[in-house]
Amino acid sequence: MAFKPLHDRVLVRRVESDEKTKGGLIIPDTAKEKPAEGEIVSVGDGARKDSGELIAPSVKAGDRVLFGKWSGTEVTLDGEELLIMKESDILGVIA
Repeated sequence: MAFKPLHDRVLVRRVESDEKTKGGLIIPDTAKEKPAEGEIVSVGDGARKDSGELIAPSVKAGDRVLFGKWSGTEVTLDGEELLIMKESDILGVIA
């Protein structure tokens, strides 16, 4: 299924974190926090100014980003859990 977010929203796939700590301890699934890092899957056309002019998004598909812990709305598309969030919820792009 093809999905394109509207306006200044982006579709993000969470990137799973390591299952071990730096000390080598295995973290059970019940104790894991949801990762706040993801990969942009799809991007909307951008926001609009009051004058109607389009503001192009700063991110593009394939970018790895950091976002707030409680950002976005979880959706399931083709059996895959993804997040839809506003571009402003993204804290930064990982280079």
